[in-house]
Amino acid sequence: NIPDTVGYATPAHFGHVIKTLRERVPNIDQAVISVHCHNDLGLAVANSLAAVEAGAGQIECTINGIGERAGNCSLEEVVMALRTRHDYYGVDTGVNTPRLVPTSRLVSSVTGMSVQRNKAIVGRNAFAHEAGIHQDGMLKERSTYEIMRPEDVGFTQTDLVLGKHSGRAALADRAKALGFHLSGEQLDQVFNAFKKLADKKKEVYDGDIVALIEQDNTTVSDQWQLESYEVHATTAGSPQATITLSRGSERQTATVAEGDGPLDALFHAIEEITGVAVVVRDFRVQSASRGKDAQGESIIEAEYNGQLVRGRGVSTDTVEAAVRAFLNAVNRVATGQVTDPKVRPEAL
Repeated sequence: NIPDTVGYATPAHFGHVIKTLRERVPNIDQAVISVHCHNDLGLAVANSLAAVEAGAGQIECTINGIGERAGNCSLEEVVMALRTRHDYYGVDTGVNTPRLVPTSRLVSSVTGMSVQRNKAIVGRNAFAHEAGIHQDGMLKERSTYEIMRPEDVGFTQTDLVLGKHSGRAALADRAKALGFHLSGEQLDQVFNAFKKLADKKKEVYDGDIVALIEQDNTTVSDQWQLESYEVHATTAGSPQATITLSRGSERQTATVAEGDGPLDALFHAIEEITGVAVVVRDFRVQSASRGKDAQGESIIEAEYNGQLVRGRGVSTDTVEAAVRAFLNAVNRVATGQVTDPKVRPEAL
């Protein structure tokens, strides 16, 4: 194993190291040279490719390039570089590349680390062409501006948009195309959420479906559920929030007139009912699809007694999405689904 532990190497230098090892170490052909590159200078993929060119037989890499500090060599990037430029490198990885995007989404969902829109291979904009000359070229000949196809890495292209008249079969088929294989019970749960969403939105896009499925996967059973909330806030004075939660046959309502804004007041109200107080360390809301009625996907990272807990919530109302994410985190605390801070994403 040959590591670039602090990401200091450059491609020419790292390739020379591998080449020198192959030339000077006796019986080197009886071993597989493995490289482990960090991305501190943004060169992890380039260094790994240089190592392969020089004779390395294994690359240590990670989905979405996650890892310590600036991360490690990105699996999806190095795999597609080797595949797309097979004419140059002449090696095969055996990776099932149409699974790259679904796997990237899964890792992002589990870790709570969003994939940047312009990330190579798996970012939302990876195959977007906005310039007029590019669009014209794409219409005439795709290969002019597209060195690989979206479907090669797992992006699905379809003109099918689901709506309130779409049935379970259509939803199941779309979920499968997006890389999700749902059991009968899972499909029932997601379909119920889908119908509620379709009543609010005229068109339901792939991003909406992914968000619904991931939201369902993060639901903690037999814990507090959101029934309703009401919040009043002005630029003068403290906000007032009233929230009602249920757990089985139990139903509780709390009103709180404190907090730094409406969300903070709602969070305090949840803590008052559940008896669980967490410290929010990171909070973000992102669009799950397109359009002004797009779902908001909220992700909260919080701390409880020095341990890490994450929550996720989805709704066409961004406030509700945040409330659901916070409640999801609180429920995870109640069921012991917390993580040692030593393995939080930024420390990977």
